[in-house]
Amino acid sequence: MTSLSLAIGRPTLTDRIFPRGLVVDLTLVAAGAALTAICAQIAIPLWPVPVTGQTLAVLLVGSSLGALRGSISMLLYAAIGILGLPVFSGAASGLHVILGPTGGYIIGFVFAAALTGWLSQQKWDRKFARAILTFCLGIAVIYAIGLPWLAFTLSLGLDATLTAGLYPFVIGEVIKFVIAASVMTVSWGFLHREDARGNPPTP
Repeated sequence: MTSLSLAIGRPTLTDRIFPRGLVVDLTLVAAGAALTAICAQIAIPLWPVPVTGQTLAVLLVGSSLGALRGSISMLLYAAIGILGLPVFSGAASGLHVILGPTGGYIIGFVFAAALTGWLSQQKWDRKFARAILTFCLGIAVIYAIGLPWLAFTLSLGLDATLTAGLYPFVIGEVIKFVIAASVMTVSWGFLHREDARGNPPTP
């Protein structure tokens, strides 16, 4: 008899560590939202602007949980922030954050987690080059939604939008998707070595 689960499709990294099941899935979804909330409060003083760990968490959550659970985790993150928990960057909360200039990026998290999760379920997160491409595409999705939203809410032209919402963050985003690719490929490499030794992880 198959256990009820939110996990669909091919197994992800977490499926190699934890058994699929509704309770496990809900726990992982909540943990992903919590990780994103924590990383949103972490700032690295990188010139010309500080970079938060928020998008790094989105990439890791999506790739490790898969498309459905990853996107649900980001929806949960957005929902608890709207309801008043200080989970957004700078400990902000409330619907006004979603409706404000940065709201498009948060909405983009849902779609980025879905895309990176789907690509990871196609085993793109197991080799470094493909993992880099996976997370680059995930970041691109976030900005594809975030930048038009920023332009609309602040009535900015194209140059002003890119200057305010993209150019200062390029270096930081490159660093983050390299970190995410490294974490995922190293983790899969460890699991493969365990398999080769005849000690496959549970399940």
